[in-house]
Amino acid sequence: MNPAYRKAKFLLAVQHLKQLPNNIQYEVGFAGRSNAGKSSAINTITGIHSLARTSKTPGRTQQIVYFTLDEEHSLVDLPGYGFAKVPMQVKKHWHTLMEGYFKERQALKGLVLVMDIRHPMREFDEQMLEWCHHNNTPVHILLTKADKLSNGAASSVMLKIKRTLKDQEYHNFSVQTFSSLKRTGSETVMQKMDEWFEYDQNEQK
Repeated sequence: MNPAYRKAKFLLAVQHLKQLPNNIQYEVGFAGRSNAGKSSAINTITGIHSLARTSKTPGRTQQIVYFTLDEEHSLVDLPGYGFAKVPMQVKKHWHTLMEGYFKERQALKGLVLVMDIRHPMREFDEQMLEWCHHNNTPVHILLTKADKLSNGAASSVMLKIKRTLKDQEYHNFSVQTFSSLKRTGSETVMQKMDEWFEYDQNEQK
């Protein structure tokens, strides 16, 4: 395990693109539909239980939240989406903010797209994939709550998603199963993040 992730700490939360930090050189985003387990995944990967807020209220966080690993590397918790009980004005702001982020953010090296393995590839997941595909942003799909399914059923979902993305001619994507409850899958996603962050494996202590 790369110890860099255990150094994650809150930096700032922004609501507008002009507020994004300009000193970050490498950032990995985390996105996911509300209640997909995004915050729990971030906490499990970093080993810091209360780093990202978890809430029973879908869409509670409508900001881009930065967690720094060091001066140049950050994890970015993107706003939860799929929330139906918010005003249209809030939804429009979210859409403008996210579309602009994916289009303009040069520091973004890859996106971890979190999906509940029982409800994958919903409309908003496909929107994220489309934005990333259009802007040549690599995507690693994290199928969370894999403990809710048998190993065979979980593998079947993963293979189906791979086939779907291949049929849609998406490139530069990968898929894995993950469980925050059982703490399985962290090593795989961290290896992908190491690649995006350009961490030298030989320099890790």
